[in-house]
This record gives sequence, structure tokens and C-alpha cells, in this order.
Amino acid sequence: MSLLPYVRSALRRQLARRDVELKAFSSLAAGADQLFADVALSEGVPVTAVIPGMDYYEAHLGDDEARATYRRILSSCADRVDLPLQPTHEKAYFAAGRWIVDHADRLIAVWDGRPARGPGGTGDVVAYARRIGVPVTVLWQAGVHRD
Repeated sequence: MSLLPYVRSALRRQLARRDVELKAFSSLAAGADQLFADVALSEGVPVTAVIPGMDYYEAHLGDDEARATYRRILSSCADRVDLPLQPTHEKAYFAAGRWIVDHADRLIAVWDGRPARGPGGTGDVVAYARRIGVPVTVLWQAGVHRD
């Protein structure tokens, strides 16, 4: 069962609100972060790229397709925030997640509810948002399990 069509549709519904001015923040990581930014841009929502503080972030995004998507989306972003260098990649990812939560009215998370795969993952960012009182909308399709 593929999660992608469900998530894309759910993101469109979340970002189609026209009763408030929306802004989107994303670290543009491969996967859900890039999908979120892409959908936001297609819905006319300005995106701020929040770049984790690590050496050459783009090189850590995975394959050539993910890096090309990163560059394409980044060139369409309204703003860019480059975060200070962190001692580890995990701390850099978590710092980016915290920055996003600290600047957001709500967090939309593509998350299966399981613990983060590593420090600074989605589960940690969701827990941080909940801890400080930022509302969280979790998008996940019942019956789908991550690898």
C-alpha cells in the first residue's frame, strides 16, 4: 500500500485553507519535507527553507533525484534561514525541527507515531511541539507501516 497519494492529498487539504494567510517552513529533507514544500508551493503558500547547520547539507540528502528536488524547491522558496553549525548531524536536524516549531502556529507531521529512527527525527520534533503547546496534525494512513 502506497502512502504517497494519501499524504499528498492530505497535505493539499491542510494547505488549501484560505481563511488565514499561510506560510510554510521546511528543511527540504528528502521525502515528506520535500513533498510538503512542493505541495505548499503548488497551493501558492510561500515556503521558508530552514537549512540545518551542518557541513554541505545538500550532500546528505540521499540520491541525485533528492538533491535535484532540493535545489528546485530551494530556488522557489520565499526565504531561507541558515542555522548555526551543530556538532553532529542529528543535533543539526533537531535544531532545524525546533526552529520550525518555535516559529509555527501549528505543525503538520507525516508520522507513523513510532519513535524517531535517530535523534532529531520526526518523533522528537512532534514531542517537542506537544511539550511547548504547538498544535500537531499527524498525517498517516491506517494500515501502512514504514520500512
